[in-house]
Amino acid sequence: MLKIENLVVNYGAINALKGVSLSVPEKSIVTLIGANGAGKTTILRTVSSVVKSASGNIYYEEKNITSLPPYKVVELGICQVPEGRLIFSNLTVKENLDMGAYLRTDRQNFKKDLDFIFTIFPRLQERLKQPGGTLSGGEQQMLAISRALMSKPRLLLMDEPSLGIAPLLVKTIFGKILEINITLGVTILLVEQNAHFALSIANYGYVLETGNIILEGPAGELASNPQVRKAYLGEI
Repeated sequence: MLKIENLVVNYGAINALKGVSLSVPEKSIVTLIGANGAGKTTILRTVSSVVKSASGNIYYEEKNITSLPPYKVVELGICQVPEGRLIFSNLTVKENLDMGAYLRTDRQNFKKDLDFIFTIFPRLQERLKQPGGTLSGGEQQMLAISRALMSKPRLLLMDEPSLGIAPLLVKTIFGKILEINITLGVTILLVEQNAHFALSIANYGYVLETGNIILEGPAGELASNPQVRKAYLGEI
């Protein structure tokens, strides 16, 4: 579904990505793991066209989307849940969800999609009229994911969904991500510091280090790799 070839991204004099290539099969969960500054978020932001590449190509369903503006990327069915959630704090939960559906033309399915989201995140239904900024960190993450789902994505880019969430809720959030993948058939490219949880739900993974992919393979194999276990799973 998504194919990245030799992607190079620079931030001024800093070479953030140094010729990264990867692929994401349809209906799979693929995770990117690595230390802060490895280039994981840059990959997502470049796919979303928020960041422009210096060279390389990005293909979505064999269509070259490298130079598309961000709203065209969303129209194709790619949506990002950004790091830090970035919900609209002054808008209600319902208004945030409405914003997720901004580009949609099939308004007749809006209510059905809302009802489905409430089966995944029932807590949001209880807080529909509440300003987004008054929600807890975990509830804001639920809202950020739900806002993205309202765009009817076929490929969901998720950046650090466990960041700033109470440990008890992290397992719940990852369970919901897996449910979205299985129930809706949404393909997911996941960036996550919690390598243990990421590899537990992913089909395949890539390990990034200073803008390069240094390891890749089925998630189970990466989880048992001594190098990964030492560097990212906290084992000696």
